Amino acid sequence: MPGTLRRFRWLVAVALALVLVLVTYPIWLTALAGYLVHSDAPVPADMIVVLAGDFTGSRIFTAGGLVRQGFAGKALISGPAGVYGVYESDLAIALAVRNGYPASYFVAFPNDSKSTASESEVVIAELRRLHVHKIDLVTSNFHTRRAARIFRSLAPDIEAHVVAAPDRYFTTNGWWKEREGRKTFLMEWMKTVGSWLGM
Repeated sequence: MPGTLRRFRWLVAVALALVLVLVTYPIWLTALAGYLVHSDAPVPADMIVVLAGDFTGSRIFTAGGLVRQGFAGKALISGPAGVYGVYESDLAIALAVRNGYPASYFVAFPNDSKSTASESEVVIAELRRLHVHKIDLVTSNFHTRRAARIFRSLAPDIEAHVVAAPDRYFTTNGWWKEREGRKTFLMEWMKTVGSWLGM
């Protein structure tokens, strides 16, 4: 009898825990996604810098808007080789121009980086060559915390304010509702944990 009572209590506890998870899942899923997003307000800077990895135009449109508003005179557009050997930076600038932004806003910075860390290294070297000391660093909302941590650790001499570009599929309070949002969340958390482990 005591063993049966223990099993019953354990089953009740498990059932209550499952009910609690089902009732509160939007809260903790939002919190997990919210951790990934750490955005600063844009400030007047020497240059806007756009990290690669966005194929919707959101990052370069955000940067174009910042240049248009007078936060900096130019935006450096980082971009590794993408589809059919065309650099992402060239594709992004062409897209921005088609959407009404002057080509003079942008400076293409093609490179062969394969990760945020390697991209940050080459971008930082270029910024130092250009004697840039303060930037607004534009990347997708889900990428802001990791990008900020990597960039600031590699370049404490450059003042970086990280500006979030909206993502079509990722919002902190609804990413789990769409397949692309779920993929983005999972990939960014895997990369975040990997960066913590030095991978």
